[in-house]
Amino acid sequence: MANLELVARGVVEGFLMGLHNSPYRGFSVEFAENRPYNPGDDIRFVDWKMWGRSDRYYVKQFEEETNLRAYIVLDVSHSMQWVSDPQRLVSKIEYARMLAASLGLLLLRQGDAVGVITFNDQVRDHLRPRSARQHWQRLLRVVGNADASGTTEAAAAIRDVALRLQRRGLVILISDLLVSPELTRTALSYLGHRGHEVLVFHLMDPGERDLPSTGDAVYFDPETGDELITNSAALRRRYREAVDQATRNWVLDAARIGAEYHLLTTDTPIGIALRSYLDKRAHLG
Repeated sequence: MANLELVARGVVEGFLMGLHNSPYRGFSVEFAENRPYNPGDDIRFVDWKMWGRSDRYYVKQFEEETNLRAYIVLDVSHSMQWVSDPQRLVSKIEYARMLAASLGLLLLRQGDAVGVITFNDQVRDHLRPRSARQHWQRLLRVVGNADASGTTEAAAAIRDVALRLQRRGLVILISDLLVSPELTRTALSYLGHRGHEVLVFHLMDPGERDLPSTGDAVYFDPETGDELITNSAALRRRYREAVDQATRNWVLDAARIGAEYHLLTTDTPIGIALRSYLDKRAHLG
């Protein structure tokens, strides 16, 4: 988890430094409580009345009034564990963890409330949205402990989010989308009908876009264990056409239901995904 925290902080800090026009919007705060002063705390928030009464330094803490409630819905099915080149690439689940942690930190820095749901064929973990800065540590624990296992069924997790979000919010789905397209699109459409904004990050290993140009090979489904012996070279062109058609279908279906769809391969800089999120956030006000 420590490594995940360092990576996410580095990604977000570097990303923010590279922004020329910040889309951040102001938000108000309400006083919540005092805590003991620690070296490095901003002296503007020292409670001098408490110092006068106790001769000790305390810092005022504030509870942020959130502009937005967001859920990150993270696919932790077994297919997310796959990686084509472990020496050069991270697995889809590792990339998803880094993306979820970075998005969570960015949301909290904007004063938004963020929660997490992990799922495979059922909801695995649920962390309710909160806006306090220390909430990121809870989010890191959920995301960092998310091991890929089991089959995939995204629709149940999406319906779960729809029931939990009582007012308009943002749902960010991070998945390799090896799911039932019909059920998933219906569930995402339901979110849109309830007034929620939807952002879909479709993760794909570069090796999933093209079959290797080798001869005979054995392919297996990591979730079901099914195997197929075939000649890669003979199927390579048809496989790429099928992949391209599937992604085009997701783009069209997302547009129909008012969602945003972004395809990310695991060699894509995470800053590109954060830029997509900020563009979406800017439209929400």
